[in-house]
Amino acid sequence: MLHEAFITCAVTGSGATTSKSALVPCSPSAIAASCLEARAAGAAIVHCHVREPDTGAASRCLSLYRELVDRLRSSKTDAILNLTTGMGGDLYVGSPDAPLPLSPKTDMASVQSRTEHIVELKPEICTLDCGTMNFAESDYVMTNTLSHLRAMAKIIRDSGTRHEVEIFDSGHLVLAKQLADEDLLSHPTLAQLCMGIPYGAPCDLSTFSSLVSNMPHDWTYSAFAIGRMSLPYVGAALLGGANVRVGLEDNLYLRKGELASNGQLVARAKTIMEAMGVRVLEPAEVRERLELSKRW
Repeated sequence: MLHEAFITCAVTGSGATTSKSALVPCSPSAIAASCLEARAAGAAIVHCHVREPDTGAASRCLSLYRELVDRLRSSKTDAILNLTTGMGGDLYVGSPDAPLPLSPKTDMASVQSRTEHIVELKPEICTLDCGTMNFAESDYVMTNTLSHLRAMAKIIRDSGTRHEVEIFDSGHLVLAKQLADEDLLSHPTLAQLCMGIPYGAPCDLSTFSSLVSNMPHDWTYSAFAIGRMSLPYVGAALLGGANVRVGLEDNLYLRKGELASNGQLVARAKTIMEAMGVRVLEPAEVRERLELSKRW
């Protein structure tokens, strides 16, 4: 069990959640404000996607990332910025009787396009989804081939940004360790165990324990689950030696029937942690542990 741990807040995500809660931020200004709210509540790291301000649709538009990062940097917050590189690997096939041509919803981008905001904006951390996986949507595949991941990992490493490898299933951890063996991941290595996402690793404790037992001893890792298991997983993560992640990307509710803000979710996570005797780490302490240099 960890007795000192940090909180990451996943502020908005890319899922179709804006129709379910008006508290999910969409515009760069709203996302930045929600990041500051999460930091004030105790989060050391803010993990950000961007969305189209008018529709709330997921986006990888460089200008939206630029505005978000500019707003955060001008605020002088000490929060650690973590940007996604998940967009651009979205494969939608046709029906079972006619899989080709691919659906117009498909967004398969070059590795340069998927990482251009990292190279230009230089966040301290960015994610790297370490595998290909079916999601709950019947014809959608999150697509990350080994050659693409090697190329993206190298671009991120050479930019000076720390990778956070996203582990959605056990094979993804095997692949991440392979990238580390090839010296494509930055050191110290940071990982995120993503539990309960269909159809990846279920959020039962036996699966979580198996992933933890296969985690390299010198890696720092966090864990989260989605939906109603998000807040219970604060305690599970700590017991498994993991740091904590909460936020509106993963869960919209503070309790059944009560929609939450990012600040409320972080505050609840902090309450759980402190009730377990865990000290919540500040950004400066996390930077020291992860050997990060503040870039804004």
